[in-house]
Amino acid sequence: MAENIHPIFDSILKRTQREKLLGQKALVIWLVGLSGSGKSTIARALENALHEDGYLTMLLDGDNLRVGLNSNLGFSEADRQENIRRTAEVARLIADCGVITICSFITPTNELRRMSAEIIGESYHEVFVNCPIEVCEDRDVKGIYAKARNGEIKNFTGIDAPFESPQSPFLELKTDELTLQESVKRLFDKIIPLVKN
Repeated sequence: MAENIHPIFDSILKRTQREKLLGQKALVIWLVGLSGSGKSTIARALENALHEDGYLTMLLDGDNLRVGLNSNLGFSEADRQENIRRTAEVARLIADCGVITICSFITPTNELRRMSAEIIGESYHEVFVNCPIEVCEDRDVKGIYAKARNGEIKNFTGIDAPFESPQSPFLELKTDELTLQESVKRLFDKIIPLVKN
């Protein structure tokens, strides 16, 4: 660490103090899966459900961060890693404020997920939004699978870049079998005992 950098983490308010103020326990829900699997849709619905139940949340979405904080990053392997690293650091900071943080990112490799988990710590809860690529392509709500198949987009996850299924997620949601409401209820019911203060 540079000699002119002096962190003050030890002298600022503790997370437990902020959680007490908010009346909730913080955690990070990290939704991973292919494009079109339903991550962002589930994230939005979960945020609304938690808000209606009186919980303070923050949603970090891959596309949203790529037009701001991560707008200088492309889709090379190094840029993807930096995209996830920055996001994990931001998620950790938000969770330290006592806020339930919902992250929606493809996060295609086990290595990237391990890095996220190491940065965030015990607050990290990985949710695998599992959907066959054929179903994701049929949905193709952004029209990007067609572009990837035509060679207009390079390094596209599931087409010419790998996606590794998570080894032991906190929860797996098979969105080709579950409705949105069923997926959100399963996730909501699983995290509520963890966030009650």
